[in-house]
Amino acid sequence: MGKVYLEYIKSNFLAFYMRIEREIIGRLKVWKDAPSRKPLLLRGARQIGKTWVMETFGRECFKYCVKFDFDRQQELKSVFLATKDPQRLIKELSLYCEQPVVAGETLIIFDEIQECEEALNSLKYFCDEAPEYHIIAAGSLLGVAVKKRRMTVPVGKVRIIDMFPVTFKEFLLASDVRTYEYIESLHEIRHLPEIIMSKLRTEYRRYQVSGGMPEAVVALLDNQGIGAVESALQDILDLYELDFAKYAEPREIPRIHAIWHSLPAQLSKENRKFVYKVIKSGARSKDYEDALMWLEDAGMIYRVFSLSKPGMPLSAYEETDAFKVYACDCGLLRRLAHLPATVVTDPIANYTEFKGALAENAVLQSIKPLMDGQTPYYWTSPGTAEVEFVIQWGDEIIPIEVKAEENISGSSLSVYFKKYAPRHRMRFSMLNLQYNEGLLSSPAPLAGWLDKWMFLIR
Repeated sequence: MGKVYLEYIKSNFLAFYMRIEREIIGRLKVWKDAPSRKPLLLRGARQIGKTWVMETFGRECFKYCVKFDFDRQQELKSVFLATKDPQRLIKELSLYCEQPVVAGETLIIFDEIQECEEALNSLKYFCDEAPEYHIIAAGSLLGVAVKKRRMTVPVGKVRIIDMFPVTFKEFLLASDVRTYEYIESLHEIRHLPEIIMSKLRTEYRRYQVSGGMPEAVVALLDNQGIGAVESALQDILDLYELDFAKYAEPREIPRIHAIWHSLPAQLSKENRKFVYKVIKSGARSKDYEDALMWLEDAGMIYRVFSLSKPGMPLSAYEETDAFKVYACDCGLLRRLAHLPATVVTDPIANYTEFKGALAENAVLQSIKPLMDGQTPYYWTSPGTAEVEFVIQWGDEIIPIEVKAEENISGSSLSVYFKKYAPRHRMRFSMLNLQYNEGLLSSPAPLAGWLDKWMFLIR
């Protein structure tokens, strides 16, 4: 009975997940039709739906789709050990699938590719000798596994696309399509009707509860109850803990664990700069740098570095010894902090600094997929001001302030403006949408439309 029930839950999850439209599939369609196409590596944190996206893309855009899972099908490794010739590989692999492998008509999926270094290396030969085949690969903790096993990624011979958890934009399309379509239809920046604002606030708070991990999103949107949401998030956190033991060096495991579990405390400080002594009294940066890089490579955290000044390019002014650390997903951060869902959904709940931290994490989660591999920075003026994020958008540098609710008191953005006079600046809060003299004030739920706002104000 237990097995039957689990299969039912799994099928129900997949059925609902089909209703969540992932924007990354649009990028995959562009890759499919590119004249100079290379094999593609899909990179991202665990449990964000990479396999589902690859299979959905295959079903929607190809006549055939075949998947080779190097974790479940260990015998596949012998195929790649025997030859590097793409044509021979295709003939051998065809014996392991029911659908035909036809150039231009079949999507070839290499899943859990980190389990077979020879398969990873074969992408080079497919790029050079058989570019007519569409190959997409992904793997659990691919960046971590490559480093640990000293595997070689065929740089220059593959296209790498980063994938992220479900964004609020995708969440809103699944939860309230009419509100989503209203925002999409905007062609000017103007105050939104109060009914739209009310719906945005409600759905955004629900999103901060579930975050963007597909299983948790489905549990919430399918009205399975908050217990199911919490269980889904806890299962992912438990899986991450197991990953520490499986993929990290033994001496790094306790340090990775300590950093990961320190995130709520790090972000609950008024000054959210990462402080090593929060992890452990007497902790030194040199002892924890490898552990921080492990979490970054796993896609579990984002490091946002401080700027000495907001100059072009921003990377030239990065201060590597001062940074903030955010989780890849606000739902996981909330669960990691043991913050009850009822507190998040209550608009008047007072959980002070952590409320601001959750707001910042959610905004970062919204804008990161729009930044083409870049991560925002932050700016401080000693003792007077801090701007949560500073981004480079084309030829502009944009300061971004984040407020958890409607209280926008504080002079940080004004201090920045007086010092550097940017053409545009932004504030995300729970206030209505407006634009005035270079300042875009946007509801935080609409951070995922950053590219739209930038187009409209330029």
